[in-house]
Amino acid sequence: MATHYDAIVLGAGPAGLTAGIYLARARVNTLLVDEGIPGGQMILSYAVANYPGVMETSGAAIARTMVRQAKSFGAKVLSQAHVTRVDLAASPKVIEVEDEGSFTADAVIIATGGLPRTLGIPSEARFKGKGISYCATCDGDFFTGKEIVAVGGGNSALEEAVSLSKLAAKVTVVHEFDHFQAQPWAVAEAKANPKIEFRMSKNILAFKGDEQLRSVIVSDKTTGEKNEIPADGCFIFIGYKPNTEWLKGIAALSDRGEIKTDDNLMTSIPGVFAAGDNREKRYRQMTTSVSDGTVAALATAEFIRKVKEKSKEAEAAA
Repeated sequence: MATHYDAIVLGAGPAGLTAGIYLARARVNTLLVDEGIPGGQMILSYAVANYPGVMETSGAAIARTMVRQAKSFGAKVLSQAHVTRVDLAASPKVIEVEDEGSFTADAVIIATGGLPRTLGIPSEARFKGKGISYCATCDGDFFTGKEIVAVGGGNSALEEAVSLSKLAAKVTVVHEFDHFQAQPWAVAEAKANPKIEFRMSKNILAFKGDEQLRSVIVSDKTTGEKNEIPADGCFIFIGYKPNTEWLKGIAALSDRGEIKTDDNLMTSIPGVFAAGDNREKRYRQMTTSVSDGTVAALATAEFIRKVKEKSKEAEAAA
């Protein structure tokens, strides 16, 4: 038989872990299920210096503390757990996990996060966290006074290039097309910045370095000419992909595949909430994910309370 919990949280990044902490502290019987190592993308941050109340620490250290907190309040955490089936329309909801069995819950919080889109070239993985970053706010300070490359041509790429220019000695924007997809105001602001240089119609071929990134190899899409751009860091801003493929046709999603929610972070499915980077919103930071986890947990606890009240009323009427 399935093991029943009041709430199941899918995903144990900052949003999922926060939800687990709040739910368990409120004595809501809670299960967290994560397909990887709890912590999500924050464990990839070598140094976090903008988390309120913490001068500087690693993302992995924050994640470990959050896991301990959730467990200390009574939440159960399953890591490296492969979910094989989800039925969110059922009452109660059903979650099946390989080698762990079947679980049911009155409510579910989807906190499966997402990933920045990558270039997909072999050397990219080698220098991830060693010069290559996908978050200017997180890692920009580490490249103060240095030369960096920003990849992309949308609003995020140009806005972040301007932001990074306040720290870096030089920012080279590399874009695969001969025109930008960004709004005119973002293009104008970037072009007016004397510290920003542009390399248009360029493909990135490889990243080079020793223990750290030292240069970016690009080729011209028209002539094929190759050039090496010195760079201590490279920030890649070519889009973001939420982990929501499995929800197509099940829950309401935006054109970008992000989960649509109301003010209480409930999805289009009653009793199913969403929190973190898989949700439709503008800003994605550890702090915004923690905020989402808090709101989703409080709303979930209220939903569960009402479910139990209705159940008691039905029993009394019978």
